[in-house]
Amino acid sequence: MPLLRHRSFMRFWGARLSGAMANQMMLVALGWQMYDLTGSAWDLGLVGLCQFMPALLLVLVAGHVVDRFHRGRIAAVCMVAQGLLALLLVIASSRGWADRHLLLALSVGLGTVRAFQMPAQQALPALLVPPEALPRAMAFSSAGMQAAIIGGPALGGFIYVAGAPVVYAVCAGLLALAAALFGGVRYEHQALPRQPVSFRTLSAGIRFIAHRPDVLGAISLDLFAVLLGGATALLPIFAKDILHVGTWGLGLLRAAPAVGALATSIALTRWPIRQRVGQAMFAAVAVYGAATTAFGLSTWFALSWFALMVSGAGDMVSVVIRQSLVQLDTPDAMRGRVSAVNSVFIGASNQLGEFESGAVAAWLGPVGSVVVGGAGSLAVALLWMRLFPGLRNRQKLQGPD
Repeated sequence: MPLLRHRSFMRFWGARLSGAMANQMMLVALGWQMYDLTGSAWDLGLVGLCQFMPALLLVLVAGHVVDRFHRGRIAAVCMVAQGLLALLLVIASSRGWADRHLLLALSVGLGTVRAFQMPAQQALPALLVPPEALPRAMAFSSAGMQAAIIGGPALGGFIYVAGAPVVYAVCAGLLALAAALFGGVRYEHQALPRQPVSFRTLSAGIRFIAHRPDVLGAISLDLFAVLLGGATALLPIFAKDILHVGTWGLGLLRAAPAVGALATSIALTRWPIRQRVGQAMFAAVAVYGAATTAFGLSTWFALSWFALMVSGAGDMVSVVIRQSLVQLDTPDAMRGRVSAVNSVFIGASNQLGEFESGAVAAWLGPVGSVVVGGAGSLAVALLWMRLFPGLRNRQKLQGPD
């Protein structure tokens, strides 16, 4: 494969693989531990909210830092910091200190670190491969991450049988490996010309996105579609109270979207979407919403797992198109700040989506929350097709039509 010749990209790929597996294992352990402690859908949602808020508050600072300093080193430092938080969870869980307040506080810590990690990771691939290879590289990178997401939750669910401290200890080891690999990423870093830090320089990414309808539409589509359609935070409830499976079932459910995403990303690595990319993206979001609705209505474990797998496949097509489009339409000097804003949108669709799911579940119940969210994703896809006709009619990824 031509991508294997790019050594720094392969180090990036390995680091992302290891870090994603650790993060997914930690999310499984945190969610199950919180639900064991409180039995509350609201508290499951709060875990997501506590991870999202730091990204929102630090978006301007994080984007400036990523554009100013070496992105591989920023990612390495972030992995070290998450490893230290994992070790703190080992100590707290083994000594009986882990309660609701501590888990929420550590979730804030994880969110603070990821506020810098996410934009640094997003802005790296475009520096490690030539532009014509970027869509293939994004799909290959996503394939590795989805493989980690499959293995992470399943492994985390099985290991949790031995106790939460064991899961967090394995996470710390994987994060140390990711830090070492990120530290080996090399590219020609060109520091930006020194200029006074002002609100104008910090907010340049927001202005850039506001004046690029295709970029704005692609980023905001993810925010609203996945924000409404996310069911991840409620999986412990579905596993325990609706499908009646244990931690092993929870791990398999969390891995199901990644199975579909992995198969799709492998296909996209071999056969990238080159024509009618706008139509393909909106169709993929519609598939995601329909599959999410099917999951919410299912009471059969096999059908629930299959629906989640299909939702992951649809989401992956959308992710590869959106991320490639945003990176190719953004100059390198702006990628950190644009990626920071994009990270907030992704965080809103994931962590804030978890909070939304938990809050709606407390009102309508878990089934009602997921079904309404899936229908909302379909509605967003239809509305965005009307609001962003240029994005809907976009034919190619590289450069505006």
